[in-house]
Amino acid sequence: MLREATGDDVNLMLSWRNQEINRQASKTSHVITADEHARWWAVVRTDPTRRVLVYVRDGVPSGVVTFFDLRVSGPATGSWGFYLDADGLAARGETLPAWLEVMREAVDHAFDDLGLDRLEGEVLGHNAVVRQMNRRFRFVEGTPRTEISDGREITVIPISLDRANRRRR
Repeated sequence: MLREATGDDVNLMLSWRNQEINRQASKTSHVITADEHARWWAVVRTDPTRRVLVYVRDGVPSGVVTFFDLRVSGPATGSWGFYLDADGLAARGETLPAWLEVMREAVDHAFDDLGLDRLEGEVLGHNAVVRQMNRRFRFVEGTPRTEISDGREITVIPISLDRANRRRR
């Protein structure tokens, strides 16, 4: 289940974002400080082009889905990303089912609730497992580009999924 994030979720979101596996899969790999996170939260909670949702699995908050750059005029488009409570899900033996569920719910939310025609995102080139999962959900990869972030060179691959190509249950 996805629900709107609230101020009560801020510390949980920060702790998940700072888990090593999430930092290495992100463009910014440094440990996010409480002040940096508070500034982000102050901006996103009032920005009409953004949504922050908490993924809840079996009643336990277990991840974050963000939608940003939402445009509703012309073809409705937006970008997205997510991260999970990797440590908590691994301890419960629920990583793969949670990953499948959060992706399914996020794609459904993008097209059914937000009314998007196209959903976009990015994946790091070294993240073969995420790239494979994206293909399973019918995301198409664009042309990779090289960036420098947090002092490291990364390959960023744009991804997209059109409403007509989404996988239906």
